[in-house]
Amino acid sequence: QVQLAESGGGLVQPGGSLRLSCAASGSILSISAMGWYRQPPGNQRELVASISNGGRTNYADSLKARFTISRDNAKNTVYLQMNNLKPEDTAVYYCNAKQAVSASISLDYWGKGTLVTVSS
Repeated sequence: QVQLAESGGGLVQPGGSLRLSCAASGSILSISAMGWYRQPPGNQRELVASISNGGRTNYADSLKARFTISRDNAKNTVYLQMNNLKPEDTAVYYCNAKQAVSASISLDYWGKGTLVTVSS
């Protein structure tokens, strides 16, 4: 089992910045990748960014210019730096961890989510 705890959400004005944090605990040695997803009001959950154990990153094309994912392996924590935030970035942001079960199968673990509201 993997437990994920997000922090850092809140209200920010357009053009502002926020940094989200997600601390993993439990069976962390089995985690193969971590990432962030978001779910805007009335919409489906979508990938924001992910980072593998080796540091390979993957971003939603529309966000890569403004968002940066990073991880601190010593702290078992992944971060999402969000700059130049826009009202359309308003969403619940969820931390995700993938636990490798076999070479082709992985389990997904989710945090409870943290709300980011971009509004003046």
